[in-house]
Amino acid sequence: MLYYLFDFLKEIDFPGAHLMDYITFRSGAALVLSIFIAIFIGRRIIDRLQKMQVGEIVRNLGLEGQMNKTGTPTMGGIIIIIAILIPCLLLGNLTNIYMILMIVSTIWLGTIGFLDDYKKIAKKNKEGLKGKFKIVGQVGLGLIVGLTMYLSPDIVIRENHEIQNEVSHRVVDVTYNQENIKSTQTTIPFVKNNNFDYSDLTSWMGDHAQDAGWILFIIVTILVVTATSNGANLTDGLDGLATGTSAIIGVALAIMAYLGSNTVYSSYLNIMYIPGSEELVVYMATFIGALIGFLWYNAYPAQVFMGDTGSLTIGGIIAVFAILIHKELLIPILCAIFFIEALSVMIQVGYFKFTKKRGGVGRRVFKMTPLHHHYQKQGNSGIDAIIQKPLRAIPESKIVTRFWIIGIFLAVITFVTLKIR
Repeated sequence: MLYYLFDFLKEIDFPGAHLMDYITFRSGAALVLSIFIAIFIGRRIIDRLQKMQVGEIVRNLGLEGQMNKTGTPTMGGIIIIIAILIPCLLLGNLTNIYMILMIVSTIWLGTIGFLDDYKKIAKKNKEGLKGKFKIVGQVGLGLIVGLTMYLSPDIVIRENHEIQNEVSHRVVDVTYNQENIKSTQTTIPFVKNNNFDYSDLTSWMGDHAQDAGWILFIIVTILVVTATSNGANLTDGLDGLATGTSAIIGVALAIMAYLGSNTVYSSYLNIMYIPGSEELVVYMATFIGALIGFLWYNAYPAQVFMGDTGSLTIGGIIAVFAILIHKELLIPILCAIFFIEALSVMIQVGYFKFTKKRGGVGRRVFKMTPLHHHYQKQGNSGIDAIIQKPLRAIPESKIVTRFWIIGIFLAVITFVTLKIR
């Protein structure tokens, strides 16, 4: 644990010992270290998975190049998890409640994803772990995070207050309370001071409004963790798609965490200040680095797939991180790709069942779902779908690149919304 070694070195005035005091230094070191770990162990884990014949089971769905993926090693999410945990243990402050929660979330969802992948491989069953068990695991993590935020004295905020010009009524400054408080407030776009308190929705309960607000917050936490984790899982269908998209989201969240842990930058954005949350920047640096290192092998044509070990984990990490920095209501914008992918599946299944019940023959809205496969599929190929365009199948690498561009656009829009009142 280098963080604690440097603490000792500070006591004896060792040159450079204070470097670990700088979040930017530790974050940069964590980023570089996680990239190198992912690349270094990635080759060895891939070779090991190939020897164990841990290959992807692929059904022929008529997609270009799809059957070439048969036998490609899966469960590569192990690479991501290891590349996250090692730098965190070396460079992170393991007494920080935010770092503890992120490490617990990583291991928790990584275990669920691993069990799902293991069952698919051991039983030669594409379905894997039953959906209800995944949901129980995701709900369990949501409860752990929500209750910890409620009970822990270390998870607090300082509320922001606007100072307006008496004549123009324009905001000229933003100040913060001197004391830390427990609060159900979160950041929301498009409103005057960017704050929304869950307890406002339960104000009709009088003296119990604050407690009811926490219950509502925990319910939202469970929904966000479950939805984002499953959305990332559905997005993992093309080489590098979930990996690159999640890395872009990670960069945006890291910037938000850094801004929210600094009173100067928080004041500029008019968002709450979260003491102690700067440690999250170190964690997210390892997350971004692990994904970049994994992309070395996962880029088209992929040498390894992350499997549910990776996709469930990265989705859950993004959700928990956003909740800890009180930005969970920005997730629908920032992670819109995840939710659109999930929504396309729900629309497809719902419309198919509806039309089958009414006319005996089920119809589809898209050529294929999740949505990224719709663009892979040739139009007018005998599939009774409402949307046939594009008629020509788009190459996989181009679909992935375009989704990355959309992800960057969504990240920028997420920041812009904080300045739109």
